[in-house]
Amino acid sequence: MKENKRHFPQEQVEKLEELGSRLRQFRTEQSIPLEEVAAQTRIQARLLNAIEEGRLDELPEPVYIKGFIKRFAEALGLNGAEFASAFPTGSALQFVKPAWQYLPAAQLRPMHLYLLYVCLVIGAVSGLSLLVRRSAMEGGMSRAEDYPSQVKQFPSPSPSTRPKPLQKLEPTKAAEVTQRSQDGKPVQVRVTLKAQSWLRIVADGKTEFEGTLPEGTKRTWVADKRLVVRAGNAGGVLVEFNKESAKQMGAPYEVQEISFAANPSS
Repeated sequence: MKENKRHFPQEQVEKLEELGSRLRQFRTEQSIPLEEVAAQTRIQARLLNAIEEGRLDELPEPVYIKGFIKRFAEALGLNGAEFASAFPTGSALQFVKPAWQYLPAAQLRPMHLYLLYVCLVIGAVSGLSLLVRRSAMEGGMSRAEDYPSQVKQFPSPSPSTRPKPLQKLEPTKAAEVTQRSQDGKPVQVRVTLKAQSWLRIVADGKTEFEGTLPEGTKRTWVADKRLVVRAGNAGGVLVEFNKESAKQMGAPYEVQEISFAANPSS
């Protein structure tokens, strides 16, 4: 008997290629090695590589792929749940019907019935084995979620444990914008996060803050001459300069930097 083949919906294949390409772009822009992400998420590097390259046939069931994408994105400072929601989790398995189903009833003989019986037994054993493995995997994940204090092999990534290679974050394009107050007062910039983002604040040449802030955070920084704001998710950051109207720094998941100066350059 020939082995059953896995067939994947075209939508899943195309969406994994798109999401994997974006994850690889974010990771390389931040100069984070794949092994470092694997250590942080507790996901094997070969599976992370398969996600980046869109190799669906090397990955487990779609529901687990979606979980891997969520944890991968969170490790890069992105909104994991929102990012992973784009991946469909429809059934990926379609089994080829055996040819014996199309035999006319008049041609069935004792040997045919014996082969039919053997096929049914093999199919039942294979199906039961698949259900047992799936139940074991789902049960393990449920226990890990219900008892996080007792399960240490899948810790959730947090800003305090996230590695520092994010310091190498560079803008995806030349996006430095300079604004200046008209009355020469010290620079005052208020930052509001409508989505989680990595930030670095430099006031008068000194780094005042660098790290990941959660959605809903509101912070204000001041400088005598110049204040620079750099964000890893520009679409989730609103900036308000010297009490002017708040403006979005850029597009979602875009790396952007804005410089605010107190006085015009001479």
